[in-house]
Amino acid sequence: MSADEITILAVDDLPQNLRLLDAVLSPRGYRVLTAASGEEALAMLPTAAADLVLLDILMPGIDGYEVCRRIRTTPGFEFLPVVMITASGEQEKVRAIEAGADDFVSKPFNQGELLARVASLARVKRYQDTIERQAAELAEWNAELESRVHAQVDELQRVNRLRRFLSPQLVDLIIDSGDETFLGSHRREIVVVFCDLRGFTPFAESSEPEEVMGVLSEYHAALGELIHRFEGTLERFTGDGLMVFFNDPLTVDDAAERAVTMAVAMRERVGALAEGWGRRGHDLALGIGIAQGFATLGRIGFEGRFDYAAIGSVTNLAARLCGAAGAGQILVAQRVFFATEGLAVGESMGALELRGFSRPIQAFDVTGIDESKVRLTP
Repeated sequence: MSADEITILAVDDLPQNLRLLDAVLSPRGYRVLTAASGEEALAMLPTAAADLVLLDILMPGIDGYEVCRRIRTTPGFEFLPVVMITASGEQEKVRAIEAGADDFVSKPFNQGELLARVASLARVKRYQDTIERQAAELAEWNAELESRVHAQVDELQRVNRLRRFLSPQLVDLIIDSGDETFLGSHRREIVVVFCDLRGFTPFAESSEPEEVMGVLSEYHAALGELIHRFEGTLERFTGDGLMVFFNDPLTVDDAAERAVTMAVAMRERVGALAEGWGRRGHDLALGIGIAQGFATLGRIGFEGRFDYAAIGSVTNLAARLCGAAGAGQILVAQRVFFATEGLAVGESMGALELRGFSRPIQAFDVTGIDESKVRLTP
């Protein structure tokens, strides 16, 4: 530690004493500030940046004891080293200690002793300043780390919310761009796929909960992989029911083709699972309905629990077609069937009377797909 880093505030009502202190300390590289009274010293203290105070005890007005007590009760200066300069005896030193003094120098002072005490206490002050600076830096680092952790937790929660209903490819795109404007309410034409298991209700009523959960786990895993592969948007799982739509938020020019191709792949996957379920005595099969039309889409819910949903008659139509489908059957609205441009292979079911619709709905039973026209393979 070099002396030129140290600022000393010398306080004495006698000018000759201040000149003497300055004459001793300044040549050693100390920066000396002087105050001729206790009041002046206290006024200077907030801006003086003093590392140590040399304080005479006997002064008119506020004496050294009172100055020391006020220093000790001033925020930020509680540990500022104070050296009392006294010509009195032990009783004065006791009072100085009670007032908060750190050390003493007797008048007339010995220059070597004064310099040694100043250097020792200034060193302690520098150590204290270093500790305080490091504590402040640590607090700042902790605050920054806490802020980063909160930001990362928020981002993780955001990503998890997106992954609940969007394909991984789209989630990655949103994360990279930081754009979530698509979550706002908007209107768009979509293709909706609704499916559930035939025979699930009696199965659930007659089976143990663990067995039901095991079947659902296999079922969801099989269908979930296909939803991601065909880049569909999963709106919800409701037990054995499942709703997916295409052309939002990721716009595609082959929404009907994707929906039908995915539905055929789903039927094959669940058909394979159903063989295993059948060996365990469970009679389950997949039914699917597909419809195309305009819907209002966007985020719904409340803080901490949001979903991305499609609202409109097209979702009801897909659900009603699914309800009308038999085991292993895919029923699609006429609009969907012809939108696949020959990809879908099937036969007309004629006009179906569906609950909630005032007019009959023309529907087709999709028996397969024309492999020569497939652009996306399951």
